[in-house]
Amino acid sequence: MSSYIRRKNRVSSKIKKSNRGNRPIINVYKSNKNIYVQLIGDEGKIICSYSSLKLEQDKKIKGMEKADKVGKEFAKLCVKQGIKEVVFNKGAYKYIGQVKSIAEACRQEGLNF
Repeated sequence: MSSYIRRKNRVSSKIKKSNRGNRPIINVYKSNKNIYVQLIGDEGKIICSYSSLKLEQDKKIKGMEKADKVGKEFAKLCVKQGIKEVVFNKGAYKYIGQVKSIAEACRQEGLNF
């Protein structure tokens, strides 16, 4: 098993064990071009999701700006559905750069981690 998969499984299992309030989990995935964010309920069903594919493609935004916009729009979707208390799962990624930008944008829009 690769180190990426081991790290992802380790982080996810710790989050599932410590999630005593059965709060929904925000899951982040990055590809080479896009950023994907999902809100997963306690039964494993996807409640809502957002990605950089839904942003306007006319503006050539990249990196941190893209992550910030994705985080804000995703948080607006969550708040609209009445969800404010969540758990943030960064997966196998370090909490720097785009992942940190998504988390901070979600906090600014009203989500509590």
